[in-house]
Amino acid sequence: MAIPVIDFSKLNSGESRAETLAQIANGCEEWGFFQLVNHGISDVLLERVKRVCEECFKMEREEKFYKSTAMNLLNELGQKNNGDKLEDADWEDVFTLMDGAEWPSNTPGFKETMGEYRTELKKLAEKIMEVMDENLGLPKGNIKTAFNCGVEDNGNGNSNGNEAFFGTKVSHYPPCPHPELVNGLRAHTDAGGVILLFQDDNVGGLQILKDGKWIDVQPIPNAIVINTGDQIEVLSNGRYKSVWHRVLVGTSGNRRSIASFYNPSLKATIAPAPELLLVEKSADQDHKHLDQIYPKFVFGDYMSVYAKQKFLPKEPRFQAVVRAV
Repeated sequence: MAIPVIDFSKLNSGESRAETLAQIANGCEEWGFFQLVNHGISDVLLERVKRVCEECFKMEREEKFYKSTAMNLLNELGQKNNGDKLEDADWEDVFTLMDGAEWPSNTPGFKETMGEYRTELKKLAEKIMEVMDENLGLPKGNIKTAFNCGVEDNGNGNSNGNEAFFGTKVSHYPPCPHPELVNGLRAHTDAGGVILLFQDDNVGGLQILKDGKWIDVQPIPNAIVINTGDQIEVLSNGRYKSVWHRVLVGTSGNRRSIASFYNPSLKATIAPAPELLLVEKSADQDHKHLDQIYPKFVFGDYMSVYAKQKFLPKEPRFQAVVRAV
């Protein structure tokens, strides 16, 4: 069993468009994860991204990682050999790239390459959200507008903090001396909107939970893995699900993982789209309403809850955020 692999370029083909839309709908509804090939981001750029991220880890991160608290705790557990596991830490070197924040500066070409990459990924995220709008029967731009506090993004920069957040998490999972004692990244769902992952070509480790079983997300060179976060689940009133996933570690290979998140503004109010709660009942325009499964809340309030409950069951978060309002 493998997650769907979809040729995104076929959206532009009249003959294949409907089939491709259906494949993406299936990926969102049945899997919560799918991989895109022929997604429009050049192999030349992606090869540069691989190079600068690997060089950045070697030049600016690796030495500190092997002196980190996680490393020290893992060595202590390995020496004790008493069966305990490192439960509250992850075997992951990670930093986040955001506009206006400080980025690694000692790796040649890193800032320029990752700036270009983030621009292309953001465009791809917005295309994917438009496909979700179409598949859900929502007006074009519905999800993007919801993420931007109900205001259409006009690109003039006068957002007053209302515009959607786009961040990129650069991670490496180095070889681990005791992989049986620690997770690369503990099981969780993603809090936000649309996640676009550029994972390692060769070293696996990412798994999703499907029908009660953990399934490997197979490495495909230069593919982009897409998954839906908690806010897409809410906006779709449960039609699209955010899915539990985790990262395992091994004793060989330094796994690269670059995840970009297109999330709502912290000020954005998130709720099921009203169009998805109204279903035409008959030809005389009599309608019935579907139950609203998810509450209405402000995304910043949800993030406050998520920060404390990321690795706990998902459903209580939605009730907790209602109590916090």
